[in-house]
Amino acid sequence: MIAALPMYDLPEIAPATDRLWAGIRDRLRTAGIGDAPGTLSRDADADLMDQWLRPDLLLSQTCGLPWRAHLHGRVALVGTPDYGLPGCPPGFYRSVFVARADDPRATLADFAGARLAFNSGGSQSGWAAPVAHLTAAGIPFLAGPETGAHRASARAVAAGAADFAALDAVTFALLAGREPAITQLKVAGETEPTPGLPMIAAAGSDANTLFDAVQGAIAALSAADRATLHLRGIVRIQPETYLAQPLPPNPQAFAKANLA
Repeated sequence: MIAALPMYDLPEIAPATDRLWAGIRDRLRTAGIGDAPGTLSRDADADLMDQWLRPDLLLSQTCGLPWRAHLHGRVALVGTPDYGLPGCPPGFYRSVFVARADDPRATLADFAGARLAFNSGGSQSGWAAPVAHLTAAGIPFLAGPETGAHRASARAVAAGAADFAALDAVTFALLAGREPAITQLKVAGETEPTPGLPMIAAAGSDANTLFDAVQGAIAALSAADRATLHLRGIVRIQPETYLAQPLPPNPQAFAKANLA
């Protein structure tokens, strides 16, 4: 079996993440899952979609967009970690629009026609949420560059390769004080909250046992580790709540349409 927590597994906080996993693993072994892996899988070259669909997946974390677009009905939904974000219901999160600190544009409306860096077209926080927010507000924008990661999007904006970007608010908080590019940025706006990043397991897994193990492990973390990981607990969000979120346009199709 394999386990991974790839969404917020920053190298700088790996020891705290490892302690979280150790707590989950030990509870699963006590519950009878004796082959729960000793360590998390951290293959930087792994295809996450392939990993999420592996029949031997014990536990992982995905994003809301790939879950509703590709994984719904094909994996077990375990629960959604709660990061206690201000203004968000438990288990929900939002995107933070960032721009260079010295950019004279003060509001999102001022970025009409600007270039938005995004981590991936398969990202709820980096692509789907900002597209929905900007479109609803009537703010046109140019798509790109596609950076591959929220940290890379922050760096692209800081370096002037893009005008603004939308970062997962949890990632933004985790990068604060750890990523130099963040010190060169300002917050230009926020999206509305959407369901957060769910934990999943292979289809047919005992989701209740997994949920209980995660819940117990989070509760047993030291205050310092909970603060490092920004973790408050885990909640159950109904599948329908995820599925109610719209699917975004393909970034390449969006870019072509806006250049036409």
